[in-house]
Amino acid sequence: MKATLDKLFEHQTLSEQDAYKILTRIGKGDFNHSQIAAFLTVYLMRNISVEELTGFRNALLDLCLKIDLSDFNTIDVCGTGGDGKNTFNISTLSAFVIAGAGYKVAKHGNYGVSSSCGSSNLLEHLGYPFTNDESTLKRQIDEANFCMMHAPLFHPAMANVGPVRKELRMKTFFNMLGPLVNPSFPQNQLVGVFNLEIARIYNYLLQNSDKKYTILHSLDGYDEISLTGNFKAISNKGETLLTPESIGFKTQKQEDLFGGETVKDAAKIFLNVLNNDCTTEQKNVVLANSSFAIQCFEPNKSLAECVDIVKESIESGKAYLTLKKLIL
Repeated sequence: MKATLDKLFEHQTLSEQDAYKILTRIGKGDFNHSQIAAFLTVYLMRNISVEELTGFRNALLDLCLKIDLSDFNTIDVCGTGGDGKNTFNISTLSAFVIAGAGYKVAKHGNYGVSSSCGSSNLLEHLGYPFTNDESTLKRQIDEANFCMMHAPLFHPAMANVGPVRKELRMKTFFNMLGPLVNPSFPQNQLVGVFNLEIARIYNYLLQNSDKKYTILHSLDGYDEISLTGNFKAISNKGETLLTPESIGFKTQKQEDLFGGETVKDAAKIFLNVLNNDCTTEQKNVVLANSSFAIQCFEPNKSLAECVDIVKESIESGKAYLTLKKLIL
C-alpha cells in the first residue's frame, strides 16, 4: 500500500491494472483501516480517472457473489448517493413504482453513508428480509417484479471498507462504484450521479457495455431528477439538457424533497407516496424519475406515455401491492 500511496500523493493516477490489484488486496483484507482511510482520502481531493474506476469495478465484480437473473429482463434503479441533499428515497420509490407497472427491478443498494437513510435502511425498517439466496430472489422478482440485493451480502470485499466509510461519513469512490457492481448484471440501468464528471465517466463505461441505460444529474447537485432546476439525461441515444417544464412538470423547491431526520421519517414518506397520500411535489419527482426508467426499457415510448404508466402504478395501488407481496 505504501508504494501506491506514494504514487497517489505525487498526483499520479493508477493504471486500470494497478487499480484492480490494489482493490483486490483491500477486498481480501490485506490492509488495516488506517491504510484504507488514507487511500480513500486521495479520491476526496481529486477526481477519479476512467482507468481507476474501471479497475476498481472489475475487481469488485470478480470478488462478488454473482446471481443469475438472466431469465428476466431487469433494470437497476439507483443513485450514487453522496449528493448531501438528504432527500427522501426517490430511487427506491421509483423502483417499486416501476415494479408495480409490470417491469422487473433487480435493485442493488446499501445502508446510507452520507445520508440518514439509504435504501437498505429503509427496506430493513419496513421488514424486507435481505438474502443472497438465488432461488428466493428469483421467486421475488417473478412474483412481485422486485428483488433487493443488499450489497454487503454480495460483496464480502466491502466488509473491510465498511467501517472506514461509516467513520468518515463522507462520499467516497465506493458511492461511484455501487451502481456499477450489481451482482445480477441487469440489462437496463437508470442511474443518478452527483456531478457531471462522474456522468461523463459513467457514460464512457456504459456505452462500452451492452446495457440500455440513462444517466441523470440535476445541475444544482442532485443525483436524480429533482425538478428543482435543469438536469441532464445521458443515454444510448445521446445527451440532453432538460427542464422540469419540458417533461411536463413544474419547478419545485428543495424543501419539497426533504427526507426527514430519521429512518422512521423516511419510511413514513415512502409509504405515503406508495399509498398516493403524499404531496404533489413528492409524487411528481417520483413520477419523473420512474418515467425515465420505463423509457430505458422502451425507448420508443414518449416520455408522456411513460409518465401515464407510472402514474397508474401509484394510483391503482399496484406499486403498494408490490411492497405487500415482499413483506408478508
